[in-house]
Amino acid sequence: MKQLGNLSIVCAKRTDVLMQIYGGQVSVHVGEGPERTSLFAAWDDDEVIQHIIHELNFGRYAVKEKRNSKEDAA
Repeated sequence: MKQLGNLSIVCAKRTDVLMQIYGGQVSVHVGEGPERTSLFAAWDDDEVIQHIIHELNFGRYAVKEKRNSKEDAA
């Protein structure tokens, strides 16, 4: 249950992510259209929620930052 707040902060910072809590379950929907992925966990399962946070920040669903070509040359 400690990680649920952290997950909500991560989701709130991204426009391509929707987080829902219903019936003791948290669901996180990432992306749009047919490429949308849904991740699920019990609302108090800190281990699974922490894994979802990691995937959103650093893993498969992390935002790929666009770098400016001027920064690459520097």
